[in-house]
Amino acid sequence: AAAGILCYVGAYVFITYDDYDHFFEDVYTLIPAVIIIAVGTLLFIIGLIGCCATIRESRCGLATFVIILLLVFITEVVVVVLGYIYRAKVEDEVDHSIQKVYNGYNGTNPDAASRAIDYVQRQLRCCGIHNYTDWENTVWFKQTKNNSVPLSCCKAALSNCTGSLTRPMDLYSEGCEALVVKKLQEIMMYVIWAALAFAAIQLLGMLCACIVLCRRSRDPAYELLITGGTYA
Repeated sequence: AAAGILCYVGAYVFITYDDYDHFFEDVYTLIPAVIIIAVGTLLFIIGLIGCCATIRESRCGLATFVIILLLVFITEVVVVVLGYIYRAKVEDEVDHSIQKVYNGYNGTNPDAASRAIDYVQRQLRCCGIHNYTDWENTVWFKQTKNNSVPLSCCKAALSNCTGSLTRPMDLYSEGCEALVVKKLQEIMMYVIWAALAFAAIQLLGMLCACIVLCRRSRDPAYELLITGGTYA
């Protein structure tokens, strides 16, 4: 179950990143997600080993289980550290690339940059970088010369909105930059909290395995009964 949840969290990060990748060009942000998917896959195999070793009370199997869990635990600590590092870099990355993305908008050709902007503005209910007036400085706005912004800036509840700047009350008033930063930081926090939660579960798993190992080593059924080396 833990392995499945970890893989889901990693996949969610990949899917969400695909919607925002134009605003965040550093692909190394996906490293924590890659690691957490790998850990989830490995954790499934480790879980099977642990179950079999516990049922059979195999000292070798339980010792292997504890060592592998320890390595996975260390890996998850690395994921947490990387998550915090990349979370701190999000704002600078978005600030560096968002102006270029908006300048690449063309409105008619459904290229990747245009789709990304329309998607973000509808999903996050925002318009422009800081507000809707930012569109006045874009190449698309100057070329169209119709004094309007993309329809993705229109409030969802309005059906007759044309994006005209003469009716600013029809447009989302909040800019997209702050919301994109917030969304990407939330994604990184999902990875961090998932890694922390399952690191705690693995600590519990290692503790239980160690208890079984200790009980197994003290089992009187395996102690020497005669000095000559005869076993019960």
